[in-house]
Amino acid sequence: MKKMNHLIFFVITGFVLLMCLINFYLAGENFGRNGREYRISINRIEQAVSEYEAKMGTAPDNLQKLQDFSDAEYPMVTGISAISIDSTRKEQIHFLTEKDDDYVVLATGDYYYKVTYEDKGMSNMLIRWIVNGVCGCIFLVLLFVLLYIRGKILLPFYKLSEIPYELSKGNLTVPLKENKNRFFGRFVWGMDLLRENLEENKAKELELQKEKKLLLLSLSHDIKTPLSAIKLYAKALSKNLYRDENKKREIAENINEKVDEIESYISEIVRASNEDFLHFDVENSEVYIRDVVEQVKEYYVDKMQLNQIGFEVGNYSNCLVFGDSDRLVEVIQNVIENAIKYGDGKRIWLEFEQSEEEFEICIYNTGCILEKKELLHIFDSFFRGSNVGKRPGSGLGLYICRELMHLMEGEITARVIRQEEEYIMAVKVAVHVV
Repeated sequence: MKKMNHLIFFVITGFVLLMCLINFYLAGENFGRNGREYRISINRIEQAVSEYEAKMGTAPDNLQKLQDFSDAEYPMVTGISAISIDSTRKEQIHFLTEKDDDYVVLATGDYYYKVTYEDKGMSNMLIRWIVNGVCGCIFLVLLFVLLYIRGKILLPFYKLSEIPYELSKGNLTVPLKENKNRFFGRFVWGMDLLRENLEENKAKELELQKEKKLLLLSLSHDIKTPLSAIKLYAKALSKNLYRDENKKREIAENINEKVDEIESYISEIVRASNEDFLHFDVENSEVYIRDVVEQVKEYYVDKMQLNQIGFEVGNYSNCLVFGDSDRLVEVIQNVIENAIKYGDGKRIWLEFEQSEEEFEICIYNTGCILEKKELLHIFDSFFRGSNVGKRPGSGLGLYICRELMHLMEGEITARVIRQEEEYIMAVKVAVHVV
């Protein structure tokens, strides 16, 4: 904002200095009434009236007679009148002051001539008013634009620049003030929605953490009981307190039972640790499969060409399916990205199958080196197969796909196909037909 204020100040100062220089220059110039054009006509008239007097013996009493006599035009001259030199002084004064037009007095041997003219040149004052007016209008427009940018764009943006900082500090409870600014109104509305989502997610996360802590404390307390029993049995066995073989067998079974109990608690802890660590929002509705496929094609056709990977999309019949269009596209994109990352980069293609109840989207890629025994776990969270090498990843992509498909009441499966000494990865995404 300071730079904008400085810019406005420099513009105003510069304009004032510029106008001073312009007016100083105009004051020293004479743009109008220089006499050059009408004086030429006056000189010609002076010669013409002398010739007229010599030939006619009298003075021409109007301009038309003189023009007819000399057969010439006199630009800027509007009229001519004459009075005898012998007339009284009063008549001569009246003759000269009869009109307010600009005029020139010519004298011959017998007459005084009053030649009126019209000088069409602009006066210095008029030119200065025009120049100052034009410059003033330009300045006002420029000043209005600068003030508009400052008031409507920069000032609101300066106020909004603190919003992301406040959100980053976790200040989520105070709603943002409404802003009807045409440039930032939608931005503020979007930021307020983001704030509400962050606040809601923060509340859910805190509640989830609280529940998990309570669960872990409860399970940890429950584990102490079987552990104490196992410790007691182990101590008794170490001191050979039980001599009867049947009693020893019973103690061993009790220990095994307590171990199973501890394992069940541990399984519960692991399940609680993995559960709900990712939250998915799915809005299921009726979706045309063409919209999904065309969106995938639009994104990947150019990308595959750049990566020099063969990419084909098979024929299919458009139909209505049940699911979330955006989430279904996300699932297919996740699978294709895996095909690009872990395939041999030769070929990826999509095929479609439809039955009365299901529509299946099959994504194939060549160059699969995943072992078949690992297929059972590729949709587990944080699982990464033996074919990943040094490629980066989290092991969550296919897990997310499975969770999304389940929320859309669909399914995703994978298998490895062998074709002519080549292994092909096939992932099938199935959704319900409406």
